[in-house]
Amino acid sequence: MEPSRLEGGAPPLPKRLFRVYGSAMREILPGILTWPWFSARHGYDFNGWLVRDPGGNVCIDPVEMPDDVLDEIAREGVARVLLTNRNHFRASMRVRERTQARIAIHPADAAFAREKGTTIDDDVRPGQRVGPFTVIDAHGKSPGEVALHWPERRILVVGDACVGKPPGECALLPDAVIDDKPALIDSLRRLAGLEFDALLLGDGAPILEGGRAALERLAARLR
Repeated sequence: MEPSRLEGGAPPLPKRLFRVYGSAMREILPGILTWPWFSARHGYDFNGWLVRDPGGNVCIDPVEMPDDVLDEIAREGVARVLLTNRNHFRASMRVRERTQARIAIHPADAAFAREKGTTIDDDVRPGQRVGPFTVIDAHGKSPGEVALHWPERRILVVGDACVGKPPGECALLPDAVIDDKPALIDSLRRLAGLEFDALLLGDGAPILEGGRAALERLAARLR
């Protein structure tokens, strides 16, 4: 949820700040690529996602990146950049400027992203289809938080509604950054009722197997 340090035309972060995984991006699931940016403040990775789609690739919550990752994203091509919440503008403008992709966010979170220098081209609302995903309401942490569900592949992408911490489990962000905790708890319970197995999290460790069970455990603890 940490905002980008690249806003306002600042130079890219030095490569020594990026955890190295042996290549620019990892294909964590077939057709789904990811790259990390380690947040020393939080003690875990922030994750950016690139989803290949015949109708145009979707880049979700792009985090800061070294030049080789940006080069790879440009080679893959991006039609749309989708932000799941107001804080995940992060490196979206770098992707937009390099690929001419359109940036979309829920209108309730759009003003905050614009104030940070992000060009918002489109609205995204629950019930819409974006590439292979159905947009799901996940408000609570912020009023415009959304999640992305790919039912055919049993995948759920979550931005800040919860984090992957410790690995294999889910947790909430601190109360200080949550706008409406009761609403967030209700959103998490609804998300836990969806059909999915892989839980791809914007913050912390993704859960490739047993993601729904992990989210159910979090929801149960919050009752």
